[in-house]
Amino acid sequence: MIVGKGSTTATLTQEEIQELLTRADEEFLAGTRLDPNNKRVLVIIPDGTRTAPIPLMFRLLYEQLGRRTAELDYLIALGTHPPMAQEANDQGTTIQAAQRVNDEEGISIKTPSIEHLIGVSASEQAKRYPNVRIFNHDWHNPQALQTIGVIPRQEASELTDGLLADDVPVALNRLIFDYDLLLICGPVFPHEVAGFSGGAKYLFPGIAGPDIINFTHWLGALVTSMHTIGIKNTPVRRVISQAATLVPRPLLCLAMVMQGHDLHGLYIGPHNEAWSEAADLSAQLNIIYVDRPFQRVLSAPAEMYDDLWTAAKAMYKTEPAIADGGEVIIYAPHISEVSYTHGKLLDEVGYHVRDYFLKQWPRFQHVPGSILAHSTHVKGMGTYNEISGIETPRITVTLATSIPEERCRRINLGYADYRTIHPKKWAGREQEGILYVPHAGEVLYRAADLRERR
Repeated sequence: MIVGKGSTTATLTQEEIQELLTRADEEFLAGTRLDPNNKRVLVIIPDGTRTAPIPLMFRLLYEQLGRRTAELDYLIALGTHPPMAQEANDQGTTIQAAQRVNDEEGISIKTPSIEHLIGVSASEQAKRYPNVRIFNHDWHNPQALQTIGVIPRQEASELTDGLLADDVPVALNRLIFDYDLLLICGPVFPHEVAGFSGGAKYLFPGIAGPDIINFTHWLGALVTSMHTIGIKNTPVRRVISQAATLVPRPLLCLAMVMQGHDLHGLYIGPHNEAWSEAADLSAQLNIIYVDRPFQRVLSAPAEMYDDLWTAAKAMYKTEPAIADGGEVIIYAPHISEVSYTHGKLLDEVGYHVRDYFLKQWPRFQHVPGSILAHSTHVKGMGTYNEISGIETPRITVTLATSIPEERCRRINLGYADYRTIHPKKWAGREQEGILYVPHAGEVLYRAADLRERR
């Protein structure tokens, strides 16, 4: 059973959200073993690469629970993304918000801080929310992780339809052991690895260790993004759901459904049920079906994505709407880096179709699965002939960013000078086989005749 409300046409008011939180409190928390009175509660939220009303939820959750709990803390589900910066607080701890400047082009990008994420300054947080702390996940620090179990290889094989048969150690941020109740609070969108984001995905990879992150991402690559994105029942989702059964703390999920910046749905309850309802509504709001595929797509990722690792969603969300032999141009002048976390490895590996790796597996089996997965997802579907050494992608992926041309060529992606591209000239040309997608990254475009492509 869940508490929820959603609509394809209407947005939720603050009063409706408050009512849902109150009903969920009465239904799932008050008077039960999950009662938060004098308990420690940890809320798991997305970072700045997801559109969601986190400032509103931060305030409303405190109004509903904060004065009753011993602690109401937050853990940012970064996965492998860089930690969010935090402004100076009243205790004198200062981490300046990261700012990167491309001097040659005069482009300045300020990474959103934790203060920006929750909509509250550090001084205001200390005054108005005294029992609230906020933590970044640290996926590559063994001291920050604790193994909670293992998915045995036989079970992994069954969950993945035989694609992968390995023991999967399941590790999570050890902070969860300091709390009595975990609340997952985040939006649900079509997703290239899991099918739809949200739910237990905020645990895996959100606050997980590298083993299950690499396993699930490479699994998604084997299935391919084209046959995963926007689909509820996927091998990756099954692995994530199974891993969630190992979590040694009670879980409750607040699954949000967005259309742009508008909140259209909120479903609260057990994570699988809440996520499932949210995914159904998200499919209606965030998947656009087009009558025929486009030859060229100019996909301009939102500026909340500050490297190609995150901005590549502009490719993932348009690939199913691009014709064979077509091209997607990722137009992002603000991006000057491939990945702030994984750039060195990606420079070594480059971007290739899945079979390029599978047919040369001894060369690449040492590379983390998440790196290979990102590589194949960005390059898209295609073939590789191991005899001739010829790689044939289905479509061309071109970067119109501040990443230098030499580096684009070296990592096996196309290059275009963003200064020669004028997005307004691309708009309104669908009848010519040309599509312009502003603020790309969360809405999936899918062509009907590519729906069953293998």
